[in-house]
Amino acid sequence: MATKTKGDANDATAQSTPVSGTVLRVTQLRSSIGCKQNQRQTLLALGLRKIRQTRDWPDTPQVRGMIHTVRHLVAVEEVESK
Repeated sequence: MATKTKGDANDATAQSTPVSGTVLRVTQLRSSIGCKQNQRQTLLALGLRKIRQTRDWPDTPQVRGMIHTVRHLVAVEEVESK
């Protein structure tokens, strides 16, 4: 029987902790009109409702996956956390 380690894939905290000390600054550049429903919902989940609106998110795999879904609508900058 395998023992569970701290970095195990089943450990929820290991996946939700920030990858590094950076913050991802996500800015919406294009409209969600004409996009698929899941892309619209992803923008809302990222807190983006208007063009040129910006939100800062911790650098986690979950956030990077959301950004990947709407990569054609947003711009991303890596910013050092305060």
